[in-house]
Amino acid sequence: MKHGRLRFLLGALVPALVLHVVFVLSPYAQAFYLSLTDWTGVAGEAHYVGAGNYARLGGDSLFLDAVRNNAVMLVVVPIVTIALGLFLASMLHLGGRDGRSGIAGSKVYQIVYFFPQLLSLVIIAVLWSFIYNPNTGLLNGVLRGVGLGSLARSWLGDPDLALPAVMAVLVWSSAGFYMVLFSAAIDAIPKELFEAALLDGASGWATFRRVTLPLVRDTVQVGFVYLGITALDGFAVVQVMTAGPGGPDGATEVIGLSLYRNAFTYGKFGYASAMGVALFFATLTLAVLALRAGRKERVELA
Repeated sequence: MKHGRLRFLLGALVPALVLHVVFVLSPYAQAFYLSLTDWTGVAGEAHYVGAGNYARLGGDSLFLDAVRNNAVMLVVVPIVTIALGLFLASMLHLGGRDGRSGIAGSKVYQIVYFFPQLLSLVIIAVLWSFIYNPNTGLLNGVLRGVGLGSLARSWLGDPDLALPAVMAVLVWSSAGFYMVLFSAAIDAIPKELFEAALLDGASGWATFRRVTLPLVRDTVQVGFVYLGITALDGFAVVQVMTAGPGGPDGATEVIGLSLYRNAFTYGKFGYASAMGVALFFATLTLAVLALRAGRKERVELA
């Protein structure tokens, strides 16, 4: 009986493990190896250069600009998106007059806010490129139409505004999904807790801070990890929306874009692989730190 169960488990797990090794772990291993070579992507052989590619990263000014921009995005995009998602979810579920139900028309608002998730990120980037157009774009057109023409800008052409404009698109495209995610977490909270807070005279902010937020902390933690990964990427939006791309003057350069350019424009696949490995470890570090922080909070609460 035990041997039959063992054969069944091996038959079920081994094929999946083999596929995982071949299609997931093997590409990682190849990338790690290529990062130690000078492979051009077309040459028949690659020469081993050791840590030379990694040493070059520290002196690459454009890569350092990318790291700086990704660091800014890593701070701004998750915080703003999560705050907006929590606010919308709370309003749609707890914003009614009784403090236990959503505002009027909340179901319609949920559909409207979730709509960006129906579009691919590339399509979103193209649409916002038109919106940000300094001459015919919707944003400047609205500003001029309401008498605020002095605020019209070349949003993607100004080094001080280009990165915030890109981050605004990332937040806009993600907020609806995290609103739905946090709404599901709020729905799982027993209504009796909100009723008790209401009877105790707690304000809306106090109820959110003392009841809602602690009970959706795990979901917020997961959202932060995924948004952090999004912020460390940003390739698609920057590639489509910005001049260069990555401009102006490297103001929107991101690691993924530097990687792509070095690999497919300059033929430096070994150097690009080193960037990919650096990005991999940055993402892994973010996930580990976020999960450990969440675990530490749960232990302290226990």
